[in-house]
Order: sequence, then C-alpha cells, then structure tokens
Amino acid sequence: MHRITTKREQRLEVLMSWWGMSGLGGQNGAGNEWSMEEKVRRIAEAGYDGINGMLPEGNEADQWHLLLDQYNLSYSVNAYPKTAEELDVFLCKAKSFGRVDFVNVQVMRPFLVGDQAVQLLADMAEMSRTAGIPAYIETHRGTITQDLLRTVEYAERMPELELTIDFSHYVVAGEMRTVSDEAEQLLQTLLSRTKSIHARVSNGEQVQIDIPMFDSKGEEVANEREFEDPLLKHFVRWWLEGMRSWLKAAKEDEVLPFICELGPPPYAITMRGTDGVQREVSNRWTQALLFARIARRLWKWI
Repeated sequence: MHRITTKREQRLEVLMSWWGMSGLGGQNGAGNEWSMEEKVRRIAEAGYDGINGMLPEGNEADQWHLLLDQYNLSYSVNAYPKTAEELDVFLCKAKSFGRVDFVNVQVMRPFLVGDQAVQLLADMAEMSRTAGIPAYIETHRGTITQDLLRTVEYAERMPELELTIDFSHYVVAGEMRTVSDEAEQLLQTLLSRTKSIHARVSNGEQVQIDIPMFDSKGEEVANEREFEDPLLKHFVRWWLEGMRSWLKAAKEDEVLPFICELGPPPYAITMRGTDGVQREVSNRWTQALLFARIARRLWKWI
C-alpha cells in the first residue's frame, strides 16, 4: 500500500517530530519507552499527517516503508551538511529512499558570514532544485542562520531562500522576554520566506518551555486565545502570519508542514524529585497535541 496523494488545494499538514518522541512511554521514569511501531501507531491515531525524522538506511529503511504505508503517513527528514556537496550526497540518498517530501536543513557553518554564506546557501538551493526535493533552511542556533541580522541579510539578497521558521531560537538567543518593534520588523522579513514551521515556544531564557493547559481556576483552556503567557501569543501570531505568507506564494497542490518539535532533555526542562530521579516538568506528548490543535485552528482562521 502506498500513501494516498491526490492533487488538491494548498493545505496544511501537521507532523510529529520523531526526535520529539525520544523517551516517550518511559518518560519521567514511568514504564518502558514505546517501541518504534507503537510510536508510529500513536502518531497516526492522534491525527497527525506525517512524521519528520532522520533518513533511514538498510533494514531500518524497509521497516519505515512498511510502517508509513500501514499508517498512511507522510515522511520528511533532517540534514546537517557543512557543504553543498554534502547536501547533494544526502539528497541522492533521500531520492533512493523514495518517499521524502522535503528536507529540513541545518547548515552546520555558524561562523560563515557575508558573501561566502550567501554563496553556500545559493548552491544548496540549486542542489535542491536539481534533485527535485525541497530543502528548507532552518532558523536555528549554532548554524549558518544562528544570527537574526545575518539571516535577514540572506533573505534580502536571495529571492530563492526558503526557510523553516523556528523563532524559539531567536527569542532565546536574543533574550527576548519582550519583543521590541525592531525585532518584530526583522522577524517579519523572515516570515515572508516561510516554507515550513517548527512549533516550540521560548521565553527568552529557556528555548523550550511548558505551556500550562489549565487556567488560574484549574479549568482546562479550551481556546488558544485564552492562554495568558504573552510570548505564547507572539508565537501563535507568528505561526498564523507564516501560514498567511506561505499561502500567498503556494502552488495549487503545495503543502505547508507544521512540525510539533518538542525535544527531550536537555531541551526539555527537568527537575530532580524527592526520589533523586530527574524528570521532565512537562508532558511532551500532550504539549505537542496542544500545538497540533492550535495549528489546525489557525489554518481555519485564514
């Protein structure tokens, strides 16, 4: 069985990060971690459209093909090249795997700037076009896009630059406990290049924070507009504006991937319990489901 795909209008696909599934089931020291198949099954049963993971090889590739077909899920992968040649090799492997919708790229050259950085990004864009596999450059600390000002420069110089938007990195790197008008203008420049979105919320101090799902009265929040955290409101607004910007340029049958990417420790904040066990303060699975719900509601508002 192959994943059913038909030509449709522009649409949103909500994906689960495979990295974000690390440790789940055995999270917080309770029980055993879910098996690979159980993780895929839970993702499908939760209503996700697909998975964003790593490029499998050998027997693992066959296992992924079987599970993706069985649960009718899309698949995309992450790449970490330093050169255009490394990305080219990766894209060839992705084509051989046969069902990669797009590649999320973290370019591992954080100290490359100016003309050399622009040339490298242009070469990678050309590799992507030649391979016929979309490759989106992620806004991420410790990579070529770690600096907000530099990334805005790349966007202004490169009409072909396509981005995976993850502003949690810029919020924490810039210690944006509040978002200034100057920062907002720069972030808006990048939103116009949105090709995919990573969902994670930073508070300017930690890159990944817990979003309380209950109000001050102990009642479950039913609508994302009711959340009190001011930075969450910024992220929700950025996600919505990224969706709107994407729609303006999207082709008839193009897909916008919205990836719920909540990482395990050390991304996830932990605390040591009275029994001496270090546990996550948040439930990543339910938090990811919250972001998936928000994404689908935002899409309906457009």
